[in-house]
This record gives sequence, C-alpha cells and structure tokens, in this order.
Amino acid sequence: MKFISPKTDFAFKKIFGSIHSQNILISFLNAIVYDNQNIIQSLTIINPYNPGFTNTIKETYFDVKAFLDNGSTVIIEMQVLNVEEFEKRVIYNLAKAYGNQLDSGQGYMMLQPFIALTIADFVLFEKTEKMITKFGLKEETELFNYQDELTLMFVELPKFKKELSALETLSDKWIYFLSSAPNLEVIPESLESVSEIEAALNIANKANLSNEELEELEQEEKSIRDKKGQISLARMEGREIGLEEGKEIGREQGIGILVKRQISRKFGEIAPELQNQIEQLSLEKLDILGDEIFDLATIVDLENWLANQKSR
Repeated sequence: MKFISPKTDFAFKKIFGSIHSQNILISFLNAIVYDNQNIIQSLTIINPYNPGFTNTIKETYFDVKAFLDNGSTVIIEMQVLNVEEFEKRVIYNLAKAYGNQLDSGQGYMMLQPFIALTIADFVLFEKTEKMITKFGLKEETELFNYQDELTLMFVELPKFKKELSALETLSDKWIYFLSSAPNLEVIPESLESVSEIEAALNIANKANLSNEELEELEQEEKSIRDKKGQISLARMEGREIGLEEGKEIGREQGIGILVKRQISRKFGEIAPELQNQIEQLSLEKLDILGDEIFDLATIVDLENWLANQKSR
C-alpha cells in the first residue's frame, strides 16, 4: 500500500471533509479538540469535498468546516508553510466566520460558538513544548473566562516524537496518522483498531484515487515544493540585501528591493505603471505583497491585487 500525505489541502479535505467523512471527523475532533472524550456524537460538514472543485479550496483559508451537535462550529486548516503574519490570518478568519453568522437585523442571541483548529507542519510556539495548545478570552490575572464563544487551537506536528509502538491515546494515533501516513506500507494493527483511522487510511490509499485526483494531488505537492523553494530563496536574498556591500539600508528599502526581485523572477519585466504602483506601497503593504506574491498566478492577478490596495 502507498498512502498520500494528509498534509495537503486536497488530501485533508478528501479525508475529513467529504460526505462520507462524518464518523472520521467526529473521532478526530473528539480526540484533538475534546481531549479524547466522547463529546461529539454527530455533526454536519458544510460545503463537503467534491472531486474537481478542490482547486479553489484555499481561497477560503480553511479546509474543513462543520457544525457540531453541541451548537459550536469548527473550522479546520491544515497549514504546511509558515508564511508571514500567519497568526493574524488565523484570528481574522475566526473573527470573520463568527461575525458572518448574522444576517442584517438578526439579534446577537443567534450567535453560536466558533472553534478554529489549525494543524501546523511547523513550530509556532517555541516557548512551550506542548503540542496541542488552546486559547480563549480570559481575564488577565484571575484567568476566568469572558465567554466560551471563540476558541483558537493549534496542533504543531513537528513536536510529535512518538513512534508507532508508543502510541497510547486516540489523539496520539490521529496525530501519528497526520504525520506519518506516507511512510506506511500497510495499516498497522494499532491504527486498524480504530475504525475511523482505518477508514481514513483507506481513503488515503493511492490505489483508491482516480487519475484526475492523483494529477490534482501531484500539482498541489509540486506547488508546495515550489513555494518552499521560493520562500527559502527570498529569505536568503533578504539576508544578502542587508549585507550588500556593507551598506546600511532601511527596512522599507530592503523589503522593496526584495519584492521587486520576486516579481521580476515570477513575471519577468513589468510595465512602468505597475512598477510605480509597487514603489508607492507602504511598508505594511510591501510586507503583505511579499507574502502573497507566491499565490498570484498571472500578471493580471498582480494588477488586480494592486487595484484592490487603491480602494482600501
């Protein structure tokens, strides 16, 4: 057997977000969000995965959304790349999803709790060895809850060090699945004993994917490799700019030079009017463009991005 990595948007949504994934997602959420307790009995997956439509998944910046039987809604994102201002994006998406519950004229009593669960394939919080962290709204010194309306949870996969033989809890087994599925050649007995994980592995079995799905998966994996390479190169060039000929240059000038290099490498020579628009961007917007340039596929996307900045 050969299993695909659950870390890609395509695979994660297919495994946890399809119309047949309810039991898989219930087991996963009870393990991760509810600390291995059997709290959730049923849920409804919102906008479930459909083959052929996954190329637009990341426009929403979460991979799976579900309404739980306790009244909460959970949004789950699998994030492979540690991009700039990622933590702010997580907060923004949670706040936006929470606020979007109300239509014009509806009262605040209609609001239901939201949970944002982020699975990161990188270390976010170096100050703690905890792999699963949970944040809410609490009083600063006495730490009592304001309300349990908004919850941020993170799983940092690189902090998971257990081998297959050391897995104990349901959360151990699910995190091992996320981290190590591509390294398996058979379904191990300890994972097979959990029917939902066995089902997830069967979905992740390459032999069960169509040619179209395999092609889409390959394209996404290639895109991730390319973006990792671009980010690594950009960081290296950023260091070089700071050291170039021993000059002391300002942060804004350095970021401007770096962004122009990235744009030139991706799109070639651009029109003078676009060049002028980029030079007029603030430091904050240059920072944002330096991050989002990897998601702009064409020069038209760049033109639209710059036009949107003017309207803000």
